[in-house]
Amino acid sequence: MLASCSVGSGAPPGEDQPTPHGYVEGAEETAEAQWRLVIAEADTGNVHILDPVTEESTKIATLDGARATGTDGRFVYITGTANTQIIDSGVWTVDHGDHVHYYMTEPGSVGQIDGAGFTPAGDPAVTVLNSEQEVLSLDRESLEDGEEPQTGEVGAQAALPYDQRLLAVDDGTVRVLDRDGTVASELTESCREPQAQTVTRRGAVFGCRDGALLITGEEDLTAEKIPYPDGGIDGGFHHRPGTSMLAAHSRTGEVLVLDIKERQWTQIEVPESVAVSATGEDSPVLVLTEDGVLRSFDPLTGAELARIELMTIADGASPPTIQVDTARAYVNDPSGQAVYEIDYRDDLRLARTFDLNFKPDYMVETGW
Repeated sequence: MLASCSVGSGAPPGEDQPTPHGYVEGAEETAEAQWRLVIAEADTGNVHILDPVTEESTKIATLDGARATGTDGRFVYITGTANTQIIDSGVWTVDHGDHVHYYMTEPGSVGQIDGAGFTPAGDPAVTVLNSEQEVLSLDRESLEDGEEPQTGEVGAQAALPYDQRLLAVDDGTVRVLDRDGTVASELTESCREPQAQTVTRRGAVFGCRDGALLITGEEDLTAEKIPYPDGGIDGGFHHRPGTSMLAAHSRTGEVLVLDIKERQWTQIEVPESVAVSATGEDSPVLVLTEDGVLRSFDPLTGAELARIELMTIADGASPPTIQVDTARAYVNDPSGQAVYEIDYRDDLRLARTFDLNFKPDYMVETGW
């Protein structure tokens, strides 16, 4: 467990007082992580924030035709009919390596940008938005100040912020860019047809046509390809933020789990998976199947550990998702108008059910 620093009220320091370490103007520093579930309803376009502590949900915004969500840990990017709406969830974590800070402020809508279907990845300076059509960058400081978001185009098929630099994949070549966009170097390993990307504590990962490309290092970066067992992944990586155990759907119907520490994949034979997520090293992989049953599996052996019947998944409904933090997993049930809180370390014990008066079609968890 990382140690946190002293907790402050967010009030500015006095004239004769030094600025405290970790001070963020206008934000309250808290003793522990503050998790929020940001939920969009497809039919109405209403966006709600559910606080698991108070069990209360608050409508925060409305957009036309919500149909996808993604988050960089604080900000949520919700695809609508005409553009993407950006929501500040008001909770986030700053990781200094040997300690962390947890913050909370008022949530709200920041603005909107052109484009759709973005997968975000951010650091304290920049958020990169990946989509099939384009890759954009957003200045985090302006977002945090509540200013109208300004985007820059990254000339790449996929990109990730990593260690105060930018990793950009284009036509198979992986380039390391400085913050001003200058090419600092090119990596020796290639990445054809990138379709997934994430940053973990053990390095940055791109899902390429022939395997996962792991990029590690500090001053000098190195790249290593971890080939797929067969068929490759279908879609993105799903995991607890930061953890080095990744889960994905495979093109041949199984669930694939990548252990970055050991540089190896595990195939889990589970039919008709709807949603997957890895919860961490030495921690189970969660799989929700079409029959509405949530299952947990050993990430190294693929053995089933526990199961629980959660819901009925209606044909044509928005597919549920599994959101994971350090203690709980959350599964949204659009048809049942509920969110289930699962203790994934206790044989999938159903800890709480949040009954809602709206359909939780799209959901992400923030605060990390």
